[in-house]
Formats: sequence, C-alpha cells, structure tokens
Amino acid sequence: MSRASKLTLAATGLGAAGIISFVHWAQERERAEMHKGVERDAEKQRIRRERQADFDMQKALEQEYRKLQHVPGNIEKQGGGEKSLG
Repeated sequence: MSRASKLTLAATGLGAAGIISFVHWAQERERAEMHKGVERDAEKQRIRRERQADFDMQKALEQEYRKLQHVPGNIEKQGGGEKSLG
C-alpha cells in the first residue's frame, strides 16, 4: 500500500471515529435536555396540584364560614357602598 493510501485510510478512520463520537455526545446532551424538560413538567404539575389543594381548602373554609355566619355577596348591591357628597 502506498503512503498516500495509508494516510487517506487513517484520515478517513479518524474522521469516522470523530463523527461517531460527536453524534453520541450530541445524543447524550439531547437526552439530558429532554430529561430536564420532564423534571420541569413534573415540578409544574406538583405546584399546580398544591395550588389546587390550597384553592379547594379555601373553598371548603369559605363554605364552612358561610354556614356559621351571614356573609353578604356584594357590598355595592346592598347600598352600603360609597356615598357621594353633595
């Protein structure tokens, strides 16, 4: 084999190995980014569940308080709103 063919074979082999390494690295990076997205979604869902639980608890407390005492729905409808001077 001639020296030029040996250099061409070596360069081709190194180029192929470099490309394969780059592709594997890119896939791992992409997989890690996708996993971060899953973690962010899970965190958003956890926060949403907590907020919903807080809302439900506040709604239950409101209903309980309304049973115990009269709470007017809208102050302005009762005529107790601001009165104009003059």
